[in-house]
Amino acid sequence: MIEQLRKNWSLFLIASLTLGLAPFNPPHIVGKIQWILGGNAFSGEFAMQSQDWFDVLLHGSPWVLLIISVTLNLFKKK
Repeated sequence: MIEQLRKNWSLFLIASLTLGLAPFNPPHIVGKIQWILGGNAFSGEFAMQSQDWFDVLLHGSPWVLLIISVTLNLFKKK
């Protein structure tokens, strides 16, 4: 599995640039991250609903996989 993560960095890059940034003006994931970092995601009148958390998962997972893949390639054992 680690080898698959290491080899598929280009797939993760394409997924990050398409699904990870959709819709493109502004990227959806940026708004969700600002919402979470702003502190309003967990409580209050405008707290995030389950569909918002699913949206974070959907748009954020390509970026997480890309970071893992790049990290594995940088620190690859020879």
